[in-house]
Amino acid sequence: MLTERDVTSWSSDKLKELLLGVYVENEEGSCEITEVSKLEGEASINNRKGKLIFFYEWDVKATWKGTSNMGVRYTGNLEVPNLSDENDMDELDGMILPTANGVSKQQESQCSVKVDKTQFGSASSAPRPTTGVKIPTCKFTMKETFLTSPEELYRVFTNQEMVQAFTHGAALVEGEKGGKFRLLDGNVLGEFQELVPEQKIVMKWRYNTWPCEHYATVTINLTDHGSDTELSMECKGVPGSEEERTREGWQRYYFEAIKQTFGYGARLY
Repeated sequence: MLTERDVTSWSSDKLKELLLGVYVENEEGSCEITEVSKLEGEASINNRKGKLIFFYEWDVKATWKGTSNMGVRYTGNLEVPNLSDENDMDELDGMILPTANGVSKQQESQCSVKVDKTQFGSASSAPRPTTGVKIPTCKFTMKETFLTSPEELYRVFTNQEMVQAFTHGAALVEGEKGGKFRLLDGNVLGEFQELVPEQKIVMKWRYNTWPCEHYATVTINLTDHGSDTELSMECKGVPGSEEERTREGWQRYYFEAIKQTFGYGARLY
């Protein structure tokens, strides 16, 4: 069975929202996108035998402004003519045309614009790329009991169909070492670093609104108690300002959602 849905209008609005949220800062200065002047293209979602496939092709132009650490102000244009599901990140063509203090430079700067196409393909919120800035981080632990076996609980985290069930939406889950995952409308993404069936899961994990390429390390250990399974989780490398949000997110969108969806609710003592 094949069904297709046109999501061009929604995708256009979301892309504009994502781009206008981009802000970059490092020791050399800062810049941000101030306007999206052109956004032409289309996007659609296909459902093939229960698997969601995303198609999109966009021609993007935007305006940015920035200030160097010496106080020099810059403005410029950003062009990405081939933002498409057919192109890998390193295949995207981009051009940044800067002007200093409103006066065009004689020499144009051209560079490859790095855009994570998986973010846009899954309708996620844009991260704020940040380079050269040390981020204060924290670590926290959580424990939860599930009325199921370690084997089943392990599958809940590593099987795409089960993840889609408890998140109530499309998800990408490659349940193998080095496999990627993306869920909750693209708001959560990462990579499996170590998988020991029925015992342990280690993953790089992040909200897509965290600074670009910053991941926490999440380690999940499963302990069999016969009639139930204890999950012990350590989450380290979380941005300090994100501890409460991350903890609450795991409790609500993982633990509680899993119990409600599969009936693994803990006993009341």
